[in-house]
Amino acid sequence: MKMRHVLVAVLSAWVLAAGCAQPPADQINAAEQAVKDAQQSGAATYAANDYAKVEGLLTAMKQEVADQDAKFALLRDYGKAEQLAATTKAEAERVKADATKKMEEAKFAATQAQHGAEAAVQSTLELVSRAPAGKDRAALESIKTDAQALKASLNDVQLMLDKSDYLGAHTKAKAIREKAEAVSHEVQTALAKIGKGTVSKKK
Repeated sequence: MKMRHVLVAVLSAWVLAAGCAQPPADQINAAEQAVKDAQQSGAATYAANDYAKVEGLLTAMKQEVADQDAKFALLRDYGKAEQLAATTKAEAERVKADATKKMEEAKFAATQAQHGAEAAVQSTLELVSRAPAGKDRAALESIKTDAQALKASLNDVQLMLDKSDYLGAHTKAKAIREKAEAVSHEVQTALAKIGKGTVSKKK
């Protein structure tokens, strides 16, 4: 009878131990949500390396939980999984803050580039309106077409800004400005060749 009581006591202890060895669900959910928030903040774009490390931590946490789940109930220990969850959450929050800051910086830079592109295109259009009209009429028409295309492409920059594609907008605006400056140089070269020759009057 006494042995039976001992066995019951041991079994009860095992049951209690098994009951305590449960995955840290709240910590896991918090870590997963933090990573999701970081991703939605643009971390994959504006803090790519750090975000990749956070994803690695998340994967390691899930693997640790899976490894413990596969063990016999009495041998499970989710202590490491809990630590990984806490680390993942903290790192994800840090990366989110860093990405948010960098995205704001990229937005400012893209907006400045947009303004620069708009000014360059406007200057080019004004210069094209004074381009010489003579033997190279076909060349002039080609230059005018290029200038008008640059003006139209400014809409693409605005669309990118509206979609929060600040890196793309910055690259596009920079390219437009460089092209506009190239067209301006082409027109200025033509004007220099004719000196005080005939030029079309600005309307």
